[in-house]
Amino acid sequence: MSLIIALAFLGLGGVLLNYGAEWLVRGASSFAQRMGVSSLVIGLTIVAFGTSMPELVTSLIGGSTIAAGNVIGSNLCNIGLILGVTALIMPLACKSNFLKFEMPLMVAVGPIAWLVLSDGVIGRVEGALLLAGLFGYLFLSFRRSQRESDSVIEKELESEIGSADLSVAKQWALMIVGLVLLVAGGELFVRGARTFAEFIGISERVIALTVVAFGTSLPELATCVVAARRGEGDIALGNIVGSNIFNVLGIFGVVSLVRPIAVPEGIADFDVPAMIVVQVLCIPIMITGLRVARREGALLLVAYLAYIGLLFFK
Repeated sequence: MSLIIALAFLGLGGVLLNYGAEWLVRGASSFAQRMGVSSLVIGLTIVAFGTSMPELVTSLIGGSTIAAGNVIGSNLCNIGLILGVTALIMPLACKSNFLKFEMPLMVAVGPIAWLVLSDGVIGRVEGALLLAGLFGYLFLSFRRSQRESDSVIEKELESEIGSADLSVAKQWALMIVGLVLLVAGGELFVRGARTFAEFIGISERVIALTVVAFGTSLPELATCVVAARRGEGDIALGNIVGSNIFNVLGIFGVVSLVRPIAVPEGIADFDVPAMIVVQVLCIPIMITGLRVARREGALLLVAYLAYIGLLFFK
């Protein structure tokens, strides 16, 4: 396979993954609304899971190296690149207390990731425990949100799916086509990434941490930029924080239950500590009232670019 075909696979696969995730979320959320499910439950489950479907599908298709690199790389990309660039475009002010629980939890999942990766394999027992942690997080978020305003989630749901005015046939068509696009896009994207890595002579781990991670994080990038331009920092921050929590607990959990993940060399020793550092840099954001100023965005972006430089040239 030539370099041009590999790049075409990457581009087409990325497009299919993102459209597949969007249509799946729209169809499933609209169907749930029609069935009387509250926007709060839909936001915490269908939308949260759906926006991370590109990472999940590519991790399931790609095997251990792609899975490990994709999760850690996506978390680094979400915080360092996407949050950093979004804050540089427009400072983010979070007007809700909703994230005061999620932000510390996001920082905490870094050491959890290191713990499960450090022995060289994520087994099925560890995967089950990670999924139990995810369900516990969703349950606590749901209970807390019942006592607080869910206007943030309602706005996020509206921005993701619009209204529920779709026929049942259209809802099912969106869900089925979305799933097909996700699988097809994941297969093309993984093939293109592996061929690209072979052609330019770098490891599959590096490609997973960079190209694959960026490609599967495009939904978060689009959502954050749009939310920032609308002045909805709650949605931008919530999307990134929720995605990072779900990546570690959900994707590692699901993939390792399907088959244990053999951790490639360098992930636990270099990449996970880098992720922990970047996420710890979010602590000043919490201290300053969940506001991400341009200087904080610049700090996150510089940290991410430094990591990429070390990754390629160390």
